[in-house]
Amino acid sequence: MYFPLDAVVSLVATVADSRLLGVGMVGREGMLGAHLALGVADAPVRAVVQGAGMARRIQAGPFRRELAQSEALHRALYRYVHVQLTQLATAAACVHFHLLIARLARWLLMSDDRTAVDGFRVTHEFLAHMLGVRREGVTEAAGALQQRLLIRYHRGAVCVLDRQGLESVACGCHAADQRAYDALLGP
Repeated sequence: MYFPLDAVVSLVATVADSRLLGVGMVGREGMLGAHLALGVADAPVRAVVQGAGMARRIQAGPFRRELAQSEALHRALYRYVHVQLTQLATAAACVHFHLLIARLARWLLMSDDRTAVDGFRVTHEFLAHMLGVRREGVTEAAGALQQRLLIRYHRGAVCVLDRQGLESVACGCHAADQRAYDALLGP
């Protein structure tokens, strides 16, 4: 089990022909390895470190013992698993129904939500894998966001310049994810 402190990890589904699709993201709000706490050995998604950083780690056995003894931890884990399921379902609908520029805006907002500093690093190729599109599509969509002065993107470094503007371009999926996080994990 990993609990990122300042790392950002993309959750990736792999299809039979080895293509990747980003279906979720974990940062300081969450954990990796929930499947182990649920008694399942294999994770349904791969974890790809998107932004390096620190994380706390605990072996599955000791975590399960703590989970069995703590109703509060049990409740928090199940709430987080529900939020992850919501994020996965939203990602599936988003990739099917929304335009690339809106999906890219959502993904950039999700990354921005999970970084403790201004800006983050990501390549067009990585974004293409996460969004399930060709690299050229990402280049075009990122260029459009940059022309609107919503982001600054240079040599893999991204900075959100106008969060409210980026939210207006993003599909409603980011707001739906945020409502789930706030309702189940908020203070």
